[in-house]
Amino acid sequence: MSKRNTYKYELTKGNKVVYVGITNNPGRREAEHRQNKNFDKMKIVGNVSTLDGASQWETNRIQTYMNNHKGQTPLYNQNEHGK
Repeated sequence: MSKRNTYKYELTKGNKVVYVGITNNPGRREAEHRQNKNFDKMKIVGNVSTLDGASQWETNRIQTYMNNHKGQTPLYNQNEHGK
């Protein structure tokens, strides 16, 4: 059985999502993002997941964002798969 050790998160600036991602260490990842991204808050989304489940969520969440924003990814996501 796969471990549930992957967190799903969004970075926001005001009420706008600027990044969607996954990590196994939210504190470390937030500190890394603060070095080169402008955002107000890192919001953990839902429960801790398996890596596969979190990766699928990330792709789906970015695709939903793109569907609602004329094909644009969140500001700091480079493609629709979160990479």
